[in-house]
Amino acid sequence: MPKVLISDKMDPKAAEIFRARGVEVDEITGKTPEELKAIIGQYDGLAIRSSTKATKEILEAATNLKVIGRAGIGVDNVDIPAASALGIVVMNTPFGNSITTAEHAIALMFALARQLPEADASTQAGKWEKNRFMGVELTGKTLGLIGAGNIGSIVADRAQGLKMKVVAFDPFLTPERAIEMGVEKVSLDDLLLRADFITLHTPLTDQTRNILSAENLAKTKRGVRIINCARGGLIDEAALKQGLESGHIAGAALDVFQVEPAKEHPLFGTPNFVSTPHLGASTTEAQVNVAIQVAEQMADFLVSGGVTNALNMPSLSAEEAPRLKPYMALAEKLGSLVGQLAHGELRNIAIESEGAAAELNQKPIVGAVLAGLMRVHSDTVNMVNAPFLAKERGLDVREVRHDREGDYHTLVRVTVGTAQGDRSVAGTLFGNAAPRLVELFGIKVEADLAGHMLYIVNEDAPGFIGRLGTTLGEAGVNIGTFHLGRREAGGEAILLLSVDDVVSEELLAKVRALPGVKTAMALTF
Repeated sequence: MPKVLISDKMDPKAAEIFRARGVEVDEITGKTPEELKAIIGQYDGLAIRSSTKATKEILEAATNLKVIGRAGIGVDNVDIPAASALGIVVMNTPFGNSITTAEHAIALMFALARQLPEADASTQAGKWEKNRFMGVELTGKTLGLIGAGNIGSIVADRAQGLKMKVVAFDPFLTPERAIEMGVEKVSLDDLLLRADFITLHTPLTDQTRNILSAENLAKTKRGVRIINCARGGLIDEAALKQGLESGHIAGAALDVFQVEPAKEHPLFGTPNFVSTPHLGASTTEAQVNVAIQVAEQMADFLVSGGVTNALNMPSLSAEEAPRLKPYMALAEKLGSLVGQLAHGELRNIAIESEGAAAELNQKPIVGAVLAGLMRVHSDTVNMVNAPFLAKERGLDVREVRHDREGDYHTLVRVTVGTAQGDRSVAGTLFGNAAPRLVELFGIKVEADLAGHMLYIVNEDAPGFIGRLGTTLGEAGVNIGTFHLGRREAGGEAILLLSVDDVVSEELLAKVRALPGVKTAMALTF
């Protein structure tokens, strides 16, 4: 009989579900890392919330552990690379807190609109400052939604019930899904210009970090009110303080901070600032939901092998895994490449397979492409939940198998439809194992996709490669590999360089300033 340890305080229904499914369970909370390390070896599963730290040392002592279930979305307290190396599946419950977090955002919006915290403190201090607190109505105001996924769509629905107009910025939100949600899909600049209230519902990634920067905050209309119940790091907190003090920003409410716990912060005490201690998921109902979900997922895995919401394992059978593994690596790299290079609205995506690839189970390959594509915008996406996230945003996904024989014994092609037209990349496997890019936006290339890379589109002219090499050399950047493709002599050329270090914005600016350069971007794989 499988045996599970619940090491954090969790709703009793979790233990009931385990026992009902034939899983033995111990509820032992409050253990120190050393105490946990001493007992973890006897368990097949570990169910946690945020208190238990599943470090590499503890995982190495967990000689029988097969699965870790996090009741909630964040897995910062789990060493996922170490778990993966040890063959331990890590699951979370990414949607159990959705309604609760959305309602908290709405609550903070009301608090800002009517200055409730300040009015409460003033009244309880015996001041009765009726004329000091002049609020605003939500009815008729424009709500700017940054992120229109699961939580964002719930916020939009509630805001429409309050008779607000909702505009949304989300690269994966299709026009059809926007119509279904009843929101207007807009650019970020348009949202900043028009919104009376702005609420963020996006993960923290390289693309969303500091999305409300000082520059973007300056683009907002005077009197805007801002709410963040998503992740710390999405807002430039120093610039937010300046905006509040100058009066350009009428109010701000944060449930999350760059550094937590935020026991001291420059924003504390700033006029028209409201803060809560990361309460987005803190309701009785949400805690019951995530406890039930994590128990059901873990029990399914331990009893029948079913995999749901795994962060480090695709859903595929043991027989398929060895053959599919290199194809999934290729697919994920192609998805990541097109995700980093294709700009603007993504309308649809086609994943085509030919040769040996067409004979395989396409679901893991499609999941891997979508995970690579959407990881550019989400830090919790994986090959299991990527198809769901794509569907949720209305992204049209097509699978195409070709019986034809092409130039390669096996080929995977990924094409995304954007406002600027279709963008296509294709790759193959060398020696049935090594992923290799063979076509990029219609230009034949041959390149590995690994580590830090520099992508350049330039006019094919003598002397360019020398100037580029000099620029990189002066910046102390070493070139690992160099790949060049072009349509015709003297036309447009594409360069893909692997480099040993991260390419800084300063260096990118120098590369873009070189004669003949049309595009220069840093890529990471």
